[in-house]
Amino acid sequence: MIDYKRYTLNNGLTLVVHRDTSSPIAAVNMLYKVGSKNESPEKTGFAHLFEHLMFSGSVNAPDFDKAIQMASGENNAFTGSDYTNYYITLPKENIETALWLESDRLLSPNITEHNIEVQKSVVVEEFNQRYLNQPYGDIWLLLRPLAYKVHPYSWSTIGKKVEHIQNATAEDVQAFFNTHYTPSNAILSIVADMDEDEMYQLVEKWFADIPNRKAEQNAIPQEPKQLEAREQAVYRNVPSDAIYKAYKMCNRVDADYYTCDMISDILSNGRSARMYRRLVQEKQLFSNISAYLTGELDEGLFVIAGRLLPAISIDIAEQAIEEEFRQLIDKPVTDYELEKVKNKVEAAQIFADTSVLNKAMTLAYYEMLGDLSLANREIELYRKISKDDIGRVGANIFNPKRCSTLYYLSNSKT
Repeated sequence: MIDYKRYTLNNGLTLVVHRDTSSPIAAVNMLYKVGSKNESPEKTGFAHLFEHLMFSGSVNAPDFDKAIQMASGENNAFTGSDYTNYYITLPKENIETALWLESDRLLSPNITEHNIEVQKSVVVEEFNQRYLNQPYGDIWLLLRPLAYKVHPYSWSTIGKKVEHIQNATAEDVQAFFNTHYTPSNAILSIVADMDEDEMYQLVEKWFADIPNRKAEQNAIPQEPKQLEAREQAVYRNVPSDAIYKAYKMCNRVDADYYTCDMISDILSNGRSARMYRRLVQEKQLFSNISAYLTGELDEGLFVIAGRLLPAISIDIAEQAIEEEFRQLIDKPVTDYELEKVKNKVEAAQIFADTSVLNKAMTLAYYEMLGDLSLANREIELYRKISKDDIGRVGANIFNPKRCSTLYYLSNSKT
């Protein structure tokens, strides 16, 4: 159970705080409600580029990392389709250092021509290293545009192509900042062994004077319902064939999201899960196979990803996957199987809540979802899932007409 208090500053900044007496470490988490879905189709990769730029310092703190290190802290960030998240952990006695740094780069980051060019080079190198020059690295550059035709989830957070980053101008970058990096578009969460109202007063001290820029954001076009199966085959210099099946599923705040998550665990969470046991160990069709959700705010994807063993045909492998779906839908899961997965979910949640950083991230994330109480209610929602729910939601997800399949084939077979 995470007890919390929620505040809203006059400039629109949302603050969520939790007192944790178990640790001398404080976590300061800053979530901005901007991800790759907020980019222009002609200028993609900007959310991720800006994540890098935010570590280029600010007017009063030109060396962000050094200031954190001097305060005995650590920091990092990540970018997703829906949001960008920055976090700092440090001794609670130094919490104002974190607040000063976060407030200063929200107010006046070092968006200079030099810093932009430096970070563009870093991002382009990452694009090349991780996505273009690595086996299986371009999976999401192919699968997303196959699955989405209208929604901006059709591109990865790295962007559609390197040129979008290479051609980014200082004016483009400044406009992106002015639109999305504003107090009313941010959620600050703090977990520390401090009185909640004291944390609020410190945030008021460092953030209250930052003006809110009420720039209008573009509306997100919604994906029309997929009515037919989509397929794409590519050949690459990889050691083995792979198959990726992406099924449209509900959004993150839909009541059935938890059942979808439970289904992914039944299929592939651990060596005793159905797909690993049957398709890897018994039938020896795959070297590995997994099922996971993208978990996005708008309609997401339920993905099956498997790498085939040598001499196994794609047709046989795909038929085996689809047979697992039929088994899940037609034959109710056993009480033991369902309880085992529920226990894993609960254990993972309890373990996560032992970390001050995880708790800070959790509070910011659920505030972004629009229901902060979910931070304490999700285990209960998983516990309520029935065997009938598994079959019902499975039948809805695994509709062949709502599937986009990428056949990633070794060019040794061409």
